[in-house]
Amino acid sequence: MPRTENDSWDLATSVGATATMVAAARAIATNADNPVINDRFAEPLVRAVGVDFFTRWVSGDLAAADVDDEESNWKLAHMPAAMAARTRFFDQFFQDATRAGIRQAVILASGLDARAYRMNWPDGMTVFEIDQPEVIAFKTSTLADLGAAPTADLRTVAIDLRQDWPAALRQAGLEPDRPTAWIAEGLLGYLPPQAQDLLMDNITALSADGSRLAVEAIPSRPERDVEQAREMMRRSTAKWREHGFELDWEDLGFEGERKDVAGYLDGLGWRSVGTPMSQLLADNGLEAVPQSHDSVSMADTVYYASVLHR
Repeated sequence: MPRTENDSWDLATSVGATATMVAAARAIATNADNPVINDRFAEPLVRAVGVDFFTRWVSGDLAAADVDDEESNWKLAHMPAAMAARTRFFDQFFQDATRAGIRQAVILASGLDARAYRMNWPDGMTVFEIDQPEVIAFKTSTLADLGAAPTADLRTVAIDLRQDWPAALRQAGLEPDRPTAWIAEGLLGYLPPQAQDLLMDNITALSADGSRLAVEAIPSRPERDVEQAREMMRRSTAKWREHGFELDWEDLGFEGERKDVAGYLDGLGWRSVGTPMSQLLADNGLEAVPQSHDSVSMADTVYYASVLHR
């Protein structure tokens, strides 16, 4: 079913299922022979969600090669390496921010992210997690059942990002006059174009000089390339359905022209440095993801680290 402006989800449906897929990829990356990340909470969280497709994948009972479309530039087999590189990027971003003295962090659309539990945060650190109420409740209770405890002052903010989340974040204790480190990981493509801009506006309004922001952005492509990407996604969806996973990936995003993320942030006073996924993979000694000149692949995704100068 196509997305709507006011839809909602849990971790087994719609956009929520992508959070479970990413956690499954992190679990597989963690269990690799020479892992570059260590997310010990990823696998138990995936199992607790209970989507059979992802449970079989993390268990080794489902081979990515059996469900991937050979002609597609987007493959399940690429996910563990890509998510390991992505995870390292955002982990390092937070580490750099705390070394610079920042003691407030905000994780937007936190999903099954367990950074508030697995990272070594400095004393006096407050971490805010924002996501749908059902997602926040599930993760909080599941981690508590696992005996996990936050390694920082964790404050959950159960609200949809299309609602008045700035007010809810302030109410939870964010201090806008102090620098904040923000991340938007795997988020922008699931927001309507105008909501993407509004998100950046709101982040900027809540940020003091010296605040930092890390985002993941997919570069724009001509319409002919977008249509080819849609066709690849339709074929992949059909293959996944044969193995028991009923989700139409083509319906998860929103159509419409998007502003360039770095350019938009530049207009708001941020200065950004972008690193493509292909470089992150190489920097971490991970296998490259194939690229093509006629469609978007995971390797084309760009990761921006930005600093606000007021």
